[in-house]
Amino acid sequence: MTQAPASGDGLLELVAMVGRLRGPGGCPWDAEQTHESLVQYLVEECWELIDAIESGSREEMIEELGDVLYQVLFHADLATHTPGEDYDIDDVARHMTAKMVARHPHVFGDREAETAADVVAFWDELKAGEKPHRTSVLDGVPQGMPALALAQKLLGKAEKVGVSREPTDAATAPTTEAELGDTLLALVASARAQGLDAERALRGAIRSLQDDVRAAEA
Repeated sequence: MTQAPASGDGLLELVAMVGRLRGPGGCPWDAEQTHESLVQYLVEECWELIDAIESGSREEMIEELGDVLYQVLFHADLATHTPGEDYDIDDVARHMTAKMVARHPHVFGDREAETAADVVAFWDELKAGEKPHRTSVLDGVPQGMPALALAQKLLGKAEKVGVSREPTDAATAPTTEAELGDTLLALVASARAQGLDAERALRGAIRSLQDDVRAAEA
């Protein structure tokens, strides 16, 4: 059974509530926040949402999605009342709608996509057109990502310019996520036992990979 589209009433109620909290007679703490002061909370809420997704709990998903949504609305309300920024949640929503329509020409236009790989190819092509100032496949990759997630993303980017890293020997490589998790944890435990920082070590290897990518692009 197909569920009817949400009316949006609850979302509008939340938008109004954020405005009241940050407005005259509202909450002093909310009123003094800035985009910068909220960064730590945005990061924390995103990680808590990931925990909820992995738990499979409907109740936790609703709560944590709400917390992330609240951060988006908070930042938008800040911008609404910050001189020089002058945008609101409607501007954010309209921009996202236009962006998704443009990036789905196989849905909203006359192009055809039969596979997910076709869609990814569209996205790469369209993003290149949207951001012509980006001259490297590395441009736009958030360097603040956790090292492991950053490594996985950058390896995919590197392959596009013919740069790769040799994988572990197939005979000993993990074949399931559970085995991979155990292997990674054992590596971290080994590093810790030797007084090595696993996060810093991987970031060092990532910098080397990025140097190779930029050299290949030169």
